[in-house]
Amino acid sequence: MLKLELWTDGACSGNPGPGGWAAILNIPGRATRELSGGEDHTTNNRMELMGVLQGLRFLKEPCQVHIHTDSKYVLKAFQENWIKGWVSRGWKTSAGKPVANQDLWEQLIPEVQRHQVDWVWIKGHNGTDLNERADVLAFNESQKRKA
Repeated sequence: MLKLELWTDGACSGNPGPGGWAAILNIPGRATRELSGGEDHTTNNRMELMGVLQGLRFLKEPCQVHIHTDSKYVLKAFQENWIKGWVSRGWKTSAGKPVANQDLWEQLIPEVQRHQVDWVWIKGHNGTDLNERADVLAFNESQKRKA
């Protein structure tokens, strides 16, 4: 099984506003692939989710993936089993409100299940090369969409 790193980030100019996402697939010592995109009107959390989703979708076969994210929103949903609670409550939060970004969570769950995933939280803007590169890609995508 192929082992790789996925470095992701999301950016939004205003929240909501024009946004961008980035995913960097890295097989240390072998290859790196950069993916990015965005939306004209979105939120930062949606872009954080899109970075992970698009990175995992790019993989054609199940892999062992170390996902590096600076988004505690995405990380905690999986590490602290928020998703399990949301699903058991019919996509409601513990306060009974609809879960934000349900459409993306529903797409992301099977992508995460397809792989062996380890979640790694990394502090944003701390000088880590691939995290900084993902930030630049996501920011640039958000800027392309400014009116």
